Amino acid sequence: MGSSEMCRDLAGEVEKLLKTSNSYLRKKAALCAVHVIRKVPELMEMFLPATKNLLSEKNHGVLHTSVVLLTEMCERSPDMLAHFRKLVPQLVRILKNLIMSGYSPEHDVSGISDPFLQVRILRLLRILGKSDDDSSEAMNDILAQVATNTETSKNVGNAILYETVLTIMDIKSESGLRVLAINILGRFLLNNDKNIRYVALTSLLKTVQTDHNAVQRHRSTIVDCLKDLDVSIKRRAMELSFALVNGNNIRGMMKELLYFLDSCDPEFKADCASGVFLAAEKYAPSKRWHIDTIMRVLTTAGSYVRDDSVPNLIQLITNSVEMHAYTVQRLYKALLDDISQQPLVQVASWCIGEYGDLLVSGQCEEEEPIQVTEDEVLDVLEGLLVSNLSTPVTRGYSLTAIMKLSTRFSSVNRIKKVVSIYGSSIDVELQQRAVEYNALFKKYDHMRPALLERMPIMEKSTTNGPTEIVQTNGETEPSVVEPKHPPPVTQPNQVRTVLISETHINTIPPMTAYNKNGLKIDFTFERANPNPNIAVITIHASNSTEADMTDFVFQAAVPKTFQLQLLSPSSNVVPALNQGTVTQVIRVLNPQKQQLRMRIKLTYTLKGSPVQDLAEVNNFPPQSWQ
Repeated sequence: MGSSEMCRDLAGEVEKLLKTSNSYLRKKAALCAVHVIRKVPELMEMFLPATKNLLSEKNHGVLHTSVVLLTEMCERSPDMLAHFRKLVPQLVRILKNLIMSGYSPEHDVSGISDPFLQVRILRLLRILGKSDDDSSEAMNDILAQVATNTETSKNVGNAILYETVLTIMDIKSESGLRVLAINILGRFLLNNDKNIRYVALTSLLKTVQTDHNAVQRHRSTIVDCLKDLDVSIKRRAMELSFALVNGNNIRGMMKELLYFLDSCDPEFKADCASGVFLAAEKYAPSKRWHIDTIMRVLTTAGSYVRDDSVPNLIQLITNSVEMHAYTVQRLYKALLDDISQQPLVQVASWCIGEYGDLLVSGQCEEEEPIQVTEDEVLDVLEGLLVSNLSTPVTRGYSLTAIMKLSTRFSSVNRIKKVVSIYGSSIDVELQQRAVEYNALFKKYDHMRPALLERMPIMEKSTTNGPTEIVQTNGETEPSVVEPKHPPPVTQPNQVRTVLISETHINTIPPMTAYNKNGLKIDFTFERANPNPNIAVITIHASNSTEADMTDFVFQAAVPKTFQLQLLSPSSNVVPALNQGTVTQVIRVLNPQKQQLRMRIKLTYTLKGSPVQDLAEVNNFPPQSWQ
């Protein structure tokens, strides 16, 4: 209860009492010294001389509190830790006497001699042996003796064994001793006490990375814990089971974990599904097994899977070229059975849109192909659009799948009708897609096959997915096309753009498109190869005022004979005093090679006030459009 000032004043008196002849006072003084050190660590050295003879005590109470005092000093000071390592042989002798002395009525608990002192000594040995070869070697034999001679029928014995296991795992112990410790934890898993089972699972989880093979021997017992009624035990068992998965046991472990996923409480499903996805990606024996496993997860726990599961599975399917026909057939069957699992429906819609031609042609070598017509496939997708179970995201996948089938199926008129209906949808995202797709049918039908061709193999490093559909301008008067900022995470079922620039030829002189109120917009040009009709314009926005221009947005529009695409800007803040620029790429398709004209709109905030301005840009260099 004393303050730090009181501890400083009385520490000398406590140190004197540590040397008194009265064992009861020595015990109390040792405990008091522990509290003094906790409040004023710099007084620790004052008690060092008095600790010299403490471990020679015969009195149980003094010996116990002395070990507590030494532990406190070692935990708080590396110098003390190094100093007390020479006491390891003495601690080993005390512990050996305790376990070999037999029945001692004074401090016996359930037939075990002084278990509280044994636990304290084991903790101190753990601290002294950590990262020290000599100390660890000196205590290896006694730890083995404790591990093999301690009675396990009572909890008091299990407490000592658990402390022994922790010490073995923390010091530089021999490999055989570590196996012995893990076997003790394995026996704990069979204990009727759920607390002991939980402690064992937690400890095994900590050691599985360093002693993987030893823990593997208890795999079946660990998997059995998945059926435990206790929620905490089930969670630890699930985590440990995933940690044990490797290339050799992947099939068996996934079978058990998928069974668990099917029957577990909802609170486990999201974590279990994620674990299955990661393990399957790392150790899948074949692509077919990988796809089957993830589809099994989606059919049993689809509503609980993480948001990234859909694009990850789509990427896996896309890259498994030889499995396209098999996968689309399996997913189509899954849709017929259940449309409530939204991630599954989204993946299925995407695959049907990409590989619907393989589905109706019956090209499946892995299993017997099903007989399905184009109209049946479209019926299913249209059903998803009107289903109350479908989320807005799912409807977007379905509409795009139907649009993609316009280049794979012969039922183009039916698809046109569906697309036109959703041009007036109250869902803005669905309406926008439908309007854009309708424009492809009406004004850019010659581009539709290229825009809707199959997605290429996706690189794993891609973060934003494939590029969005090109934005087209079909108005009589130019309309402003707004860029999306920040860059959107596009869905994998969006249409691939044909505006692909890649190597650049022809040197085109730069130009200043706008210079007003401290904001300057410069254009630099590149000509895309292999398509010479595409001009790639990079804007460079600079700011000569003394304040940053925030919320900066550049918008552009071109006449109807051109097509324009704005990519995402590098930033929405134009730094003050020309200390940096914001760049943004514009791609302009000019199939008739007409003189380029552009209307630009600039909005930004300067010193808290919004600014907006319009300008015409008509002085493009001839090389940019000829």
